Amino acid sequence: MTTTAVNPVLLLTAVVRRVERLSPSFVRICFGGVDFEHLGPEGPTLDQRVKVLIPSTGHGVPRLDPDGWYAAWLALPEHERGHVRTYTARAVEGEGDDRQLVVDFVLHGPDGHGGAPAGPAGSWAEEATVGDEIGLLAPRRGHERSFGGIEFAPADARRLVLVADETAVPALASIAEALPADADGIAVVEVPDATDFLDVRFPPGFEVHWLARGDRERGSQTLATLRSCLRLDTEGRAPNELPSLGRSADLDDDVWETAMYSSSGDDVTVSLQEAALLGPDDTYAWVAGDSDTVKACRRLLVGEGGMPRHQVAFMGYWKQGRAS
Repeated sequence: MTTTAVNPVLLLTAVVRRVERLSPSFVRICFGGVDFEHLGPEGPTLDQRVKVLIPSTGHGVPRLDPDGWYAAWLALPEHERGHVRTYTARAVEGEGDDRQLVVDFVLHGPDGHGGAPAGPAGSWAEEATVGDEIGLLAPRRGHERSFGGIEFAPADARRLVLVADETAVPALASIAEALPADADGIAVVEVPDATDFLDVRFPPGFEVHWLARGDRERGSQTLATLRSCLRLDTEGRAPNELPSLGRSADLDDDVWETAMYSSSGDDVTVSLQEAALLGPDDTYAWVAGDSDTVKACRRLLVGEGGMPRHQVAFMGYWKQGRAS
């Protein structure tokens, strides 16, 4: 008897069911549609990544097969192709025909507080209304491990360090609301304006810092607050010895390092035997946002703070100077 392998990737037409403006910089869009009852993940979404296909003006959502979808998408005429972007699933709710995906989009431009120009996804979200359609690539329910896209993996760490800018707030919020009530740690969240402080439920033992960027340099408050929370002393040190927020020269150089993968090509995996020799790890860090701030946080946590690399997840969700 033969069995047919189930594709862990769902490629769906996602229909806007509800639009809710959360703040000047955030809009929440709930999607539903045919076959959404198969949509994963099953359980907390954490920082689950999905891909959205924004159709070109005047064209519908491309009809693609999950197998080989990317090559087929690239083969389309450029004016019909639209845009593919990666987002975080804020939540998956409901059952059957009522199952929905919730995505929080960051807005830029005159109506939002983001300083960067709006990309195709943000521009689409700004104008989205009930009934609009986009394409969606997401995990099939029950096959999340094969699909991938979740990086938050604290294992038995007793203390958590969570750092996010506005693009990572949806992932951080989903993580925070899935933590056990006795979880302990700190969260540093930098957003464009105080009106963008969202109602996120953290465990009582968390020290939470919402930071309004305003006209300050992006990430500067995040680094200062993180340094203070971790009690890393800067007294007597030259400015060139401290983590900087210098812009990366290569706009295509993404920053992504977890316990299983590094965009630098370094081998960061640790075997179970090696982990046992290292002893218990008290702290786990999850850092996501713009690449320059993420790099500076990596230098601070690993370089100055001495955190082992297998106990951190650093993810550059976007780069300044490149539309997202």
